[in-house]
Amino acid sequence: MALSDASLVALRVFREVAERGTLTAAASALGYTQSAVSRQIAALEKAAGASLLERRHDGVRLTAAGRLVLRRAAVVVDQVDAGARELAGLPDEDASTVRLGWFATAGSWLVPQALLALERTHPSITVVTREGSTPALVRALRAGTLDVALIASQPPFRAPDDEIPALATETLTERSLCVAVPSSHPLARNDFVDIADLRGQRWIAGPGDQLTMGVWPGLDERPVVAHTARDWLAKLHLVAAGFGITTASASLAEVLPDGVRIMAVRGGPAEQRRILLARVPGPVPEPVARLAAALRATALDN
Repeated sequence: MALSDASLVALRVFREVAERGTLTAAASALGYTQSAVSRQIAALEKAAGASLLERRHDGVRLTAAGRLVLRRAAVVVDQVDAGARELAGLPDEDASTVRLGWFATAGSWLVPQALLALERTHPSITVVTREGSTPALVRALRAGTLDVALIASQPPFRAPDDEIPALATETLTERSLCVAVPSSHPLARNDFVDIADLRGQRWIAGPGDQLTMGVWPGLDERPVVAHTARDWLAKLHLVAAGFGITTASASLAEVLPDGVRIMAVRGGPAEQRRILLARVPGPVPEPVARLAAALRATALDN
C-alpha cells in the first residue's frame, strides 16, 4: 500500500486534525466519532509508511512527514471540492477570493475598515473571513484553509509556531496594553493609572490563561477574578456596568460602549502587544497582496 492509495476521506480527516489540533475537535467538526478519526489517521499513516502526527498531552503536532502530506492533501481536497462545485453548477471560488482569519479584537476595527477600503479600490476582490484564536489561525494557515491571518503577539515576540518553513509575518501595529475601567471608577479620574493602583481590583478575565486574557500581566498579587467572559465586547459591557476592570488595547477606544474609559498604565515594565499579518511563505497572489496593503494602510492610519 502506498500514499497514492490513500482515500479522500482519510486526507480530509487528516487535514481537519491538523487544523483543529486535536482528534476530538476534528471528530466534532466532521460529525465523526473519535475512534473513526483515529482509524482514518492510522490508515493514512500506513499508506504513507510513516508517522504523520506526534501525539501529545495537549493535542497533536505534525511530524516532518505529516507536514509534507498536509501540503499535498490540502491541494487534493481543494481540487476535489472545486470539481464538486462545478458539477453542481455552483460558482467556483476563483483566484480573486481571499480567505482571511482574524483574532477577536482585530475584528472590531482593523478588519471592517480595511475591507471597506479594499471594496472601494478593488471591488472585484472577494474576501471571506473567520475569527479564531491565534493558535487556531496558525494551524489553519498550515492546513491551507486560510490564505492570510491577523494574529496577536506579545513579549518576547516569538515566532507563531516552530514548524518548518517558518511563516512569513509582518508587524502591522505595536501598542501598549491598557486597562478598561468604568467611567465612574476612581481610577478614571486621572489621565493614566499607576500600576500600584491596580492592586486589590476586581478583574474581568477570559477563560484559560487569565494573565493574558484580561488581568494585568505585571500584577504582583493573586488577582480577584469577578467574572469570566470569552467575548471582548461582553467584558467591556461588564466594565461599563461597574462589575470590574479588564485589560484592553488602545485600538478599541473608537468602539467602546458608553461608560468605559481606556487608560494607559504607568510604572512597571512596558506591556507591548503586536498585530501581525501572517501567511505561508511563497509567491503572493495579487488579491492577497491588495488585501495586505489595505490592512497595512488601515493599521497605519489608526
